[in-house]
Amino acid sequence: MTSPILISLWENYQIKLSLITLAGIFLIPLVTRRLFNLIPAFAQADKLNSDTFATKMQKPAYAENQSWNRKWSLLFLVIIFGGIVPFALTPALPSWWKLLLDCFVILMVYDFFYYLTHRYAFHQSEQFDGPLIWMHAVHHRQHNPCRWDSSYIHPLEIAIGLGLYVAVIFALSFMMGKFSVPTIVVTWIAFSHINLHNHDLWETDKFPFKYWNHAAEMHHNHHARFTGGNYATITLLYDWMFGTLDYGKGPRTAARIKRPAPVVD
Repeated sequence: MTSPILISLWENYQIKLSLITLAGIFLIPLVTRRLFNLIPAFAQADKLNSDTFATKMQKPAYAENQSWNRKWSLLFLVIIFGGIVPFALTPALPSWWKLLLDCFVILMVYDFFYYLTHRYAFHQSEQFDGPLIWMHAVHHRQHNPCRWDSSYIHPLEIAIGLGLYVAVIFALSFMMGKFSVPTIVVTWIAFSHINLHNHDLWETDKFPFKYWNHAAEMHHNHHARFTGGNYATITLLYDWMFGTLDYGKGPRTAARIKRPAPVVD
């Protein structure tokens, strides 16, 4: 006799919805990138970052890291969309306000835990040295990153970043109810492409692109020193709340860190 638990799991296993979600995550950015590049500021940034990335890819060690991480990312996506996301999805479509609320809550909860992980596990804090500094140091080899340096990281950091996002969705699905395909597509594209833009080489500082410039500039301040602030990725709200904003001179909390930062190449 089939176990009731297995029956329940199978009934809640929405693999078709998960595959539709995965397709949307990949296809929508392909289309929107072409549309955004019709705007000169975005086209200029896309060319600058693409050219810089092509130059960096000439370095064997850099190219090896990017290639290795693509393979790991594929494995993680199979696990996420084959074994986790299907249990957090519903075919029902929410009202427009519920969609916005779900997206907002997912992104802000994710960013809060990402802030804590980034600040206390990957960096020095006032209290102790993060246990994963050695891992995050790989990413900080890029002191003036371009867009695709967001994926120049240790493979385990990919697992932590994606795992944290999926864990938030999975946990919230029990508290808020299962999420729709549009909700997961929107939040995934948002969290991944905000992270990409944070690493952008961006030169346009005129309205209406001032925030784009500010966001990239603040994350480049983070990369410029290993004890820098700006630990959140979706918004700088948590850095503002906890006093870790870095406008290029280091955050307020950095003055209380006495130990030298680890050396990175």
